[in-house]
Amino acid sequence: MLEYSRWKYLLLVVLLAFSVLYSLPNLFPQQPAVQVTANRGAQVDAALEQKVTAALRQAGVPFQSVAIGKDGNLLVRSPNNDAQIRAAGVIRDAVGSGYVVALNQASTVPAWLQAIGARQMSLGLDLRGGVYFEMQVDKEAALAKRIDGTAEDMRVLLRDNRIRYTAVEARKDGTLVATLADGQDPAQAQRLFARDMPNYQVETGPNNTVVVRIPQAELDKMLSEAVQQNIATLSNRINELGVAEPIIQRQGADRVVVQLPGVQDTAQAKRILGATATLEYRGVVEGNAIEARDSGNVPPEARLFNRKEIGPDGKPVPILLNKRVIASGEQLQSASAFFDSQSGTPAVRVRLTSIGGQRMFDYSSQHVGKPMAVVYSERIPEVKLVDGKEVRSTRLNEQVISVATIQSTLGRDFQTTGLESMKEASDLALLLRAGALAAPMDFVDERTVGPSLGAENIQRGLTAVVFSFVFALVFFLIYYRMFGVITVLALLLNLLLVVALMSLLGFTLTLPGLAGIALTVGMSVDANVLINERIREDLRAGMPPLTAIAEGYKRATGTIMDANITTVVAGLALFAFGTGPLKGFAVTLILGIVTSMYTAVSVSRGIANLIYGRRKKLKSIAI
Repeated sequence: MLEYSRWKYLLLVVLLAFSVLYSLPNLFPQQPAVQVTANRGAQVDAALEQKVTAALRQAGVPFQSVAIGKDGNLLVRSPNNDAQIRAAGVIRDAVGSGYVVALNQASTVPAWLQAIGARQMSLGLDLRGGVYFEMQVDKEAALAKRIDGTAEDMRVLLRDNRIRYTAVEARKDGTLVATLADGQDPAQAQRLFARDMPNYQVETGPNNTVVVRIPQAELDKMLSEAVQQNIATLSNRINELGVAEPIIQRQGADRVVVQLPGVQDTAQAKRILGATATLEYRGVVEGNAIEARDSGNVPPEARLFNRKEIGPDGKPVPILLNKRVIASGEQLQSASAFFDSQSGTPAVRVRLTSIGGQRMFDYSSQHVGKPMAVVYSERIPEVKLVDGKEVRSTRLNEQVISVATIQSTLGRDFQTTGLESMKEASDLALLLRAGALAAPMDFVDERTVGPSLGAENIQRGLTAVVFSFVFALVFFLIYYRMFGVITVLALLLNLLLVVALMSLLGFTLTLPGLAGIALTVGMSVDANVLINERIREDLRAGMPPLTAIAEGYKRATGTIMDANITTVVAGLALFAFGTGPLKGFAVTLILGIVTSMYTAVSVSRGIANLIYGRRKKLKSIAI
């Protein structure tokens, strides 16, 4: 006889309510918007809100609302895409470089749905949603950074071989000049440089100097390597952001295209991708920093930096730090943000690599009782109009956030305090974990939607799913009659479950994902065909209708489980080893198969029990 437990009916009702609620946000379209996020030292407040509102009204740009959201960012909602792009330009000019202005898509989902965690399903760039960035590497900064690294290698090489020198400097033409102390042999230094730098041109110069010239081929190679390193770093940062199915492609000699499907906080993505913020640990040089700042006479081994504190004269307090960096973000292995209860400020817990740890150990063991500073450095992109043309540049912002006395020998693990907020600490830890960019990158193009076929893809994909569902519905209603109705109801719940789960879990739906949903309909149909044919076989064998239904579900369940589990294994392989579109297809396939096993076996049986279970003298069934 037919039996179906009450708790299973309760589970069915709960799943039905869950599916409807968490699928509902997909009926509310997103709205074009501009998001404004504060950089270090700036803040989003009512004054900024009024400033942006006044600028938009003065420029005659239409907008629907300007408000500060729960996340602390300013969101400007626009009536259409054209108004959104115009608003972004006006806002950038109004707020300056202290803020990140990014195009976004604002949610229109009602607050009561958001309160229960319901949200829209993210669509890939081939459908709708996400952001497209085209970024250009700053060639001059890339080469300058590599040349500075080469200069440091030259200093280390001279020190290790006990050759005294007065300076190692890089000239504007890209050459490096090492000036040796009196009594030192330039020929010996030349041989050392030529041995360790075989691809460079090394020769002795006047006044006890050695000149190292970098050939153009090596400079081109440096730029290419910088672009490749930036691509790897961008991949790490995107992984930290948790973006599904990103696309990162090199374009030309110095550009990189980044596509981030389903990203909602575009300002956060833009800030993290383009940021070059990092930490540097430097020794403090003794001397009068204020006098050095005012007179311009800075000791040759030192550089002048500013601290966070403001002095009595209204200027930042200066400090003299060693030119040589003890360790930086490039020697970092891991980083995590936390709140330091002792200092009462946000902090970052740092673990250096073995090389960085050794350098920190060597320095700290020789300078116990002396101060060491932590420098927070970042490059901020700026765009200015000169003679009607956009001129892009970057502004280097370096600030000493912490100065502490070395109490004992330091190793690989220590912590850095002095950060302004937990958000800043979290962002810095993310950047440090992901690695430093080899060179600053500037955003030369930005779009919130970068579809290949856009709305046509959505229409065709949805049409494919609808037609697959309608074909199955018509076939089942004609061929299986009442059991066709049961199958269609189970199939509908299956689709609702897939959409609800993808929305709740934050998966990004792409065009291959739509194909996976269409395939899910077919797989679910296949399971119901097995059940219905089993029931028909038992009826032909002379079983009573109720017994035939019970045995049909019982005997078909094992076959359905075996067939679907093997497909799930194939889907897991696609997800594990595939990339991009393959992962999207695998996600929808796995979710669809798991839900179809439940709806085909359990849900359809529950519906059948409601229809036929109470009829004790059932002579026939409509199958």
